[in-house]
Amino acid sequence: MKDYTETVEQKEARYSAKVIEESSNPSNMGSMSEPDAHGIIHGCCGDTMEIYLRLNGDRIEEATFTTDGRESAIACASVLTKTARGLSLGEAGKIRPEDVIAALDGLPEAKVHCAKLTVNTLRQAIDNWHAGGSKDPND
Repeated sequence: MKDYTETVEQKEARYSAKVIEESSNPSNMGSMSEPDAHGIIHGCCGDTMEIYLRLNGDRIEEATFTTDGRESAIACASVLTKTARGLSLGEAGKIRPEDVIAALDGLPEAKVHCAKLTVNTLRQAIDNWHAGGSKDPND
């Protein structure tokens, strides 16, 4: 069985301080009951990302996430949900993976897919809302 534990020193060598902080103390982590919009993507890396949105008109009032991914996925989703809060759906849909990576002071090249997965999941939630339904997993 593969050992996935890393020492603090190994994490600090791989990740920025911002990634370590966001993954250790993530904001907005958890599911949401009765979201106005919901997106879920099973990434090619094996991680699953879910984003839940509560809206006030077309503004994102609250954004939360769940993931079975590790540090990079958690950090990306934490930053993205904080960034999206208060934005219109149109503004949030323009967030790019590069914006998430910049907010984290960088990601290792092998983890850039986590930023893409997170942004694509947000876009799916927005698309689901525009299509006329939240695609709430509890429906």
